[in-house]
Amino acid sequence: VADLQAEVPGSGFDAAFSRMGTMFFANPVVAMRNVLQALRPGGRLLVLEFSKVWKPLAPAYDFYSFKLLPMMGEKVANDAESYRYLAESIRMHPDQESLKTMMEQAGLARVEYFNMSAGVVALHRGYKV
Repeated sequence: VADLQAEVPGSGFDAAFSRMGTMFFANPVVAMRNVLQALRPGGRLLVLEFSKVWKPLAPAYDFYSFKLLPMMGEKVANDAESYRYLAESIRMHPDQESLKTMMEQAGLARVEYFNMSAGVVALHRGYKV
């Protein structure tokens, strides 16, 4: 996979995919613009990211993330802190609408998203026109 902060030559890919990656870019919009350059017209970018969970499930999800997950990490890996960090870092991902807006700012068209697992993750799709 190319470094998406650098320009990607060519423009012939049918699709590109990112999984839990936007938080690792200094500027995700710039990264997506570079991917857009590598796509052929009609090509699509798929982005799977942690997202904002369905509001009625938020208290249970927070309990699992911040209490149960670190406790299981302590029991299984003797490392509660890494699992606490994991829960905190997941909350740093953009929510569904924010990521949709970022993709549109990058120049993608017909951007839509599909919540999975009640919004724990969402798959975003946008097209190069």
